Parts: sequence; C-alpha cells; structure tokens
Amino acid sequence: MCGRFVLFTSELLGHVGELPGVEEVHAPDGVPRPRYNIAPTMMVPVVRVQESLANVEPGRWGLLPHWKKDLDGPPLFNARGETVASKPSFRDAYKGKNGSGRCLIPMNGYYEWHEKVPHYVSRPDGKLMWVAGLWSSGLDRLSATMVTTEALEPMDWLHNRLPRFLLEEEMRPWLEGDMDEDLLQPSPKELRELFEIRPVDKPVGNVRNDYPALIG
Repeated sequence: MCGRFVLFTSELLGHVGELPGVEEVHAPDGVPRPRYNIAPTMMVPVVRVQESLANVEPGRWGLLPHWKKDLDGPPLFNARGETVASKPSFRDAYKGKNGSGRCLIPMNGYYEWHEKVPHYVSRPDGKLMWVAGLWSSGLDRLSATMVTTEALEPMDWLHNRLPRFLLEEEMRPWLEGDMDEDLLQPSPKELRELFEIRPVDKPVGNVRNDYPALIG
C-alpha cells in the first residue's frame, strides 16, 4: 500500500510536459510547494491527460465517488487492482463514468513501515515515480486514489502491497484504457529493481513533520 509519500521537485510541470504524447500543460493553481510527508486527505497533484493536453490540479488524496454524500468514513487513498473494476467505490473512475476517470500521480518517493521501522523508497537516479491513479469529482471537488497490486521481489519483504508504478510506455495505455489485464498486474520487474529502500527516522510517523531531513 502507500499511505505517505514525498513530492519536492521544483520542475513538476517540465516533467509532465515530457510525458508521452503531451504537447501542452495547464496548471491553473500553479506548482505545488515541496512536501516531505504527504498523508491521506491532503491535497496532491493530480495529472489528467486528454489527447495532447495535460492538466495538473490539486486534488484530495482519498477518492470521493459521485454518490458520496459527505466526508465521513475512511479515506479511499488506495484501490486494489484486483477489485478496482468491480468495487462500487472505484469502478466508475476505472471505467471513466459519472465525472471520473484515470490519472497519474507523481512522487519523488514514498514511505513504508516494516517491523515498525519507517523506510523511504525512491529512485537513486532522482527521476520521478509515476503511479496509476483514479480521479473523481464527487462532492464537487477533485479527488484521487492510487492503484495498488501485490508486491513481488525485490519489494515484497517491505510490504505485501505496492503502488502500481508505470513505465513510460505504460502511461498512455493506462490513461486510455488499453492493456488493462497487464496494467493491473504488479509493476514490471525492471522497474521494481530500480528502487532504493533505506530506513529513516521515526519522526516521519507524525504528519505534522514535513521537512527534507525526513528522507535521510
């Protein structure tokens, strides 16, 4: 699963402009400030792509389906790939119905706990990690969730779930609804093997802590 992540790049719009097929980027609310401890219900950048136009907008991390009447209940910040096509909370977004659809969620890294020790997962080359996401406009606000899958080696020791990270060539198929049988499977091994995992200090467990030293 993914319950905390990090996004500190100052060049997010430039990275979005380099996504496959993107020729124009709109960000009506500007570039988000660097964050080192993003938790569910906080605002995160949601990247929605239609043809050659990418929109980068802040959305609540925790999906609000069109039928949701209020903010009660646990936030839907992860969606299991095994049931995303059938579970009422996610199936409309997965199928692009009722003011919802698919998106990408960028991160520099994320935190996961193993035996009560927080670990930071990132790419040692510094490149962004892109997660398959779903968005909705329930309660007249943009919200999003991350798709997760079973974790496989060499990541499975850390947690039994893993965000569905996308290779560059998988991004357009995900957004356009192609290759779904493959895209709901764990991220390719070539991508999983790129990730670096290192233990970090326990202050990351408090969402009020948000500073660069958290990632070590």
